[in-house]
Amino acid sequence: MLEQLYNRESSSVGFSFEVLPPLKGTGTETIFKTIEALAPFNPIHINITTHRAEYVYREVESGLVERSRVRRRPGTIAIAAAIQQRWGIPVIPHLVCSGSTKQDIEYALLDLQFLGISDIFLLRGDKAREESMYQPTPGGYTHALELIDQVNRFNEGIFSDGTAMKVKGTPFEFGVACYPEKHEEAPNLDSDIHVLLEKQRRGAKVAITQLFYDNEKFYSFLERAHEAGITIPIIPGLKPLTKLSQLSMVPKTFRCDLPQPLYLELRRCKTDEEVKQVGIEWAITQCRDLIAHGVPSLHFYTLSAVESIRAIAKKIY
Repeated sequence: MLEQLYNRESSSVGFSFEVLPPLKGTGTETIFKTIEALAPFNPIHINITTHRAEYVYREVESGLVERSRVRRRPGTIAIAAAIQQRWGIPVIPHLVCSGSTKQDIEYALLDLQFLGISDIFLLRGDKAREESMYQPTPGGYTHALELIDQVNRFNEGIFSDGTAMKVKGTPFEFGVACYPEKHEEAPNLDSDIHVLLEKQRRGAKVAITQLFYDNEKFYSFLERAHEAGITIPIIPGLKPLTKLSQLSMVPKTFRCDLPQPLYLELRRCKTDEEVKQVGIEWAITQCRDLIAHGVPSLHFYTLSAVESIRAIAKKIY
């Protein structure tokens, strides 16, 4: 089905967005409000992220500090099922290597199969906060390619321990991530593109980019990817700036450059509201230029940006 979403017989540019599962104990109100705000723009799918467990520290009665692992945003699969049932919009839950064992992945695939969800997004995921560099979970994976291989074996009817399934279900189709300005751990862009080519060779149906603000870097990446033999759709991932703090935080966190014209506009801003308006205007211009260059769809990251994305979508769709 994932492949069909990007081979639609339509002249219109597709719209999709990513949401985060709610924080543990906060309920579904916020995430459902996000979907209600953006559903009128007919999304072709909604992605649901997965977040690894992380260490938390608390002082116990003896005065010692106790360390335990907590998953602050559980429920990716349950939220995916709820969205699909309530809105009938295709959902693409994320599966990540980060913080997961092979068995964790296998159980997630079984749950998704029982729910009739056959489109997934496969990533390595981020390193833990306490790690200086990514460390695989014992019994887990170092690279997304290994995760892809497990899904492919699952599709063939083979469990992670090598035993055969009695009944194979509907096979999964999967998308992957890519990085117009290179993954932070890649030695160079050519090696990064080679990894994307290998993901395509192993069955990826679509790639969605890390967020970026300079379309020329996306076009350059697209050209190099096509020259390397990559033919799957590459969908631009976008996130409008909304806060003053993001001027330094976003480039550092996502390893992306702010174009000088955008940076100069943002430097004039004194409040978050001013940044928000600049972010909306820049994203509208960015989207129109991408559409003029023939992208099949636009994908939006919604964290702290739902109102802005709604304003952008009103102008674009």
